[in-house]
Amino acid sequence: MIVTRRINLRLVILVGLRVALVSAAWAAVVYMLYAYAGLHFLRIPFQPISTIGIAVAFYVGFKNNASYDRFWEGRKIWGGIVNASRTWATNVMSYIHVGDDSTEARALRRELIYRQLAWVNALRLQLRKTSRFFDKPSRGTKRRLQQHGDHMRNDWDTELSPFLSAEELTEMSAFANPATNMLTRQGQQLATLVDGKQLNLFHQIAMMDVVRELYALQGKCERIKNTPFPRQYAEFSRVFTRAFTFLVPLGLLDVFAERIEAMQGWGMLMPVIPMFVSAGLISWVFNTMEGIGDASEDPFERSMNDVPMNSLSRTIEIDLRQMLGETDLPSKEPPAGNIMY
Repeated sequence: MIVTRRINLRLVILVGLRVALVSAAWAAVVYMLYAYAGLHFLRIPFQPISTIGIAVAFYVGFKNNASYDRFWEGRKIWGGIVNASRTWATNVMSYIHVGDDSTEARALRRELIYRQLAWVNALRLQLRKTSRFFDKPSRGTKRRLQQHGDHMRNDWDTELSPFLSAEELTEMSAFANPATNMLTRQGQQLATLVDGKQLNLFHQIAMMDVVRELYALQGKCERIKNTPFPRQYAEFSRVFTRAFTFLVPLGLLDVFAERIEAMQGWGMLMPVIPMFVSAGLISWVFNTMEGIGDASEDPFERSMNDVPMNSLSRTIEIDLRQMLGETDLPSKEPPAGNIMY
């Protein structure tokens, strides 16, 4: 997630420059064919093209709204994970009493809270286990992932070993869905505590409500992750945008036709600059609008615009370990440049 209020101008130029140059080059080809090769049939009235542009703008706007809804739902889910984790830790600290705050009680509270931290990180890693960036990342994306590799925190053992014993980590790692089985283990341990009269039955019910909420939040994350944005919307948005930008220079011939025909010789190059600029700017705007939707449709990848799960996981860790009374805490997750992962 980009954390600065303004996007770096260099990034804006890098993203839009290629599209603008390609569009300007296509406009140059169209202009030369019309002005010097006499292919006057290339001239198309601009009014129907502008109508197409309006339709494309509506279509792209719909796609962007739907993509943003996926991102915002992902962010709300992780906000719920933060709150449910705090609730779990509060219940553990309030309800788990074995003797008078004995060493056994402290160890038990630590185990239950640390397993919750393991679940948070396991869910984060599972959501990022597969990524569309693994297929054919662009050069810019590949370079960014290499530069920010230290901020990704993707190693399973490194991230979970501080919170689980070696035996439990090995056991959980063998499951197809480790996060689910960590919550199962929490419920089983609560039942054991009730059987041993170390936990009140009503307190167990309250804590199982939190476990059920965590299951629901995990399921919502998995639904977004495993349900791609409908490709008919994504692909036709791209097709329509490219078709429109292809037609723009043909329509601009109609706009600049009188000026072109009034010039002779080298003077016919006079309308070139405004035509190139117009074609480049129009294509840049529409392709940027279309690309914004692509950047928001998958909120659990490694994109610059994703839900900052690393940062949220670290926030949960700091809060819960402070509840345990620990003082040797990690620092808040730092951004990588202007990006929070």
